[in-house]
Amino acid sequence: MGLFNKLKNLVSKKEEVQDKKEQEEIKNYEQGLKKTREEFVSKLNILGIKYTKVSEEYFEELENILIMADIGVNTVMKFMDKLRDRVKHENIKDTAYLKEVIVDELLVIYVEGESLSDKIKMNENGPTVILMVGVNGVGKTTTIAKLAHKYGEEGKKVMLIAGDTFRAGAVNQLEIWAKRTNSLFYGKEGSDPASVVYDGLVEAKEKNVDIVLIDTAGRLQNKVNLMKELEKINKVISTHIEGAPQETLLVIDAATGQNGIMQAKAFKEITNITGIVLTKLDGTAKGGIVLAIKEEVNLPVKFIGLGEKMTDLKPFDIENYIYGLFKDMV
Repeated sequence: MGLFNKLKNLVSKKEEVQDKKEQEEIKNYEQGLKKTREEFVSKLNILGIKYTKVSEEYFEELENILIMADIGVNTVMKFMDKLRDRVKHENIKDTAYLKEVIVDELLVIYVEGESLSDKIKMNENGPTVILMVGVNGVGKTTTIAKLAHKYGEEGKKVMLIAGDTFRAGAVNQLEIWAKRTNSLFYGKEGSDPASVVYDGLVEAKEKNVDIVLIDTAGRLQNKVNLMKELEKINKVISTHIEGAPQETLLVIDAATGQNGIMQAKAFKEITNITGIVLTKLDGTAKGGIVLAIKEEVNLPVKFIGLGEKMTDLKPFDIENYIYGLFKDMV
């Protein structure tokens, strides 16, 4: 029971942390995943009380619990097959022991196979360019603002470029966030997005900017047009700054669950996504989406939103996530 024992060690390790900053990070994850944990883990615990012996009825109810946590139907089906296989081969009859196997196998989903880096790739020679993509309404603009705040607090010089030039109010909204976060800004409403990005990057280089965050349109209805627009923007960026964009981050609202997975698949088809930002994770019981993203899209989650405050966008930490999700099970 290697991974479950690791989880037990992880829980005791997290609860003994002395460093104040680290304590705060752990607490953020614990509170941010409260809805998922209460919904998911309490149901697993109740299931173990209802059925003391493994049965088909137990499996059926477990399947529903996993689907409701938004781990994803495909992932759940594969998971259930593996679980049934282990039950058969290890002759598991007791649901209390099976609960440990369940946590074991859920952890395997994230840690198995290709190791995905959750770190942001930085440019050693000139500005680090981060292209932000995602459908409208997922919190893309506020995510850009939170990233600007984060990097500003770290002493970096930040610029926001408004590449979403045709949506009413988008340029103005980004400019307001630039002022609030003490970032530089470049944007021209109604102009060609690629030319705005080009001019913005010229200014960013002149002003020795460290981090450039570029907003883009979120119109997924016509994938062909958006694909052409993003291709043009990417060409401008790479021509201007070698190896850029260093990251293309897709913003997904965690509360949309499987719809978010569909968005990830669609954006992956039209541009080179390097990571996911999962917003509003604190407001949903669908925290299992992190596992679904790994299993179904194979993209790393780079940041998660655990609240409304500017400081509530956190770099994704798999240990803190696992602790926040499963702490009540050990």
